[in-house]
Amino acid sequence: MKNITFIVAACCLMMATCAQSPKSAENPNNSQTNSKEMKKTLIVYFSATGNTKAAAQKLAKEFDADLYEITPEQPYSAADLDWRDKKSRSTLEMTDKSSRPAIKGKCENIADYETVWIGFPVWWYTAPTIVNTFIEAHDLSGKVLNVFATSGGSPVEPCAADLKKAYPQYNWGESRLMNR
Repeated sequence: MKNITFIVAACCLMMATCAQSPKSAENPNNSQTNSKEMKKTLIVYFSATGNTKAAAQKLAKEFDADLYEITPEQPYSAADLDWRDKKSRSTLEMTDKSSRPAIKGKCENIADYETVWIGFPVWWYTAPTIVNTFIEAHDLSGKVLNVFATSGGSPVEPCAADLKKAYPQYNWGESRLMNR
């Protein structure tokens, strides 16, 4: 009787082990590396002064992710970024919600990523319109989109809410404020 109980217990243990990892049973060479490759993360960022770039590099290290910089076709000068000047380029772009500043290139391999973090400095309590240019130029369907921002004092949540409202077709995840 003890032998039958032992055999039944051993069979149950083997069946449970196989049921928990069907991929491993089908392909013994399958590893965590393969699942990690399937769940690649991309850090996309726009940085006008370098602060957001530094935050993006930290996130890339944290998630072992690739980086992609949103580069404006026409770089922003210090005068363009003067938020106190009502005629500065950034002010004009941010007061016109339909503004879509041109960007250099496109992230050609965006389909390779499951998770995309989108980062930017907070301008006028939201994401700069150049971020909309990037989003509208890429198919982000089926991806988890997370938001990170740098700011001199504004929170990131309203920025994330604005993006979710503008692009409800996408799957939006977490948001982070990344100062210092």
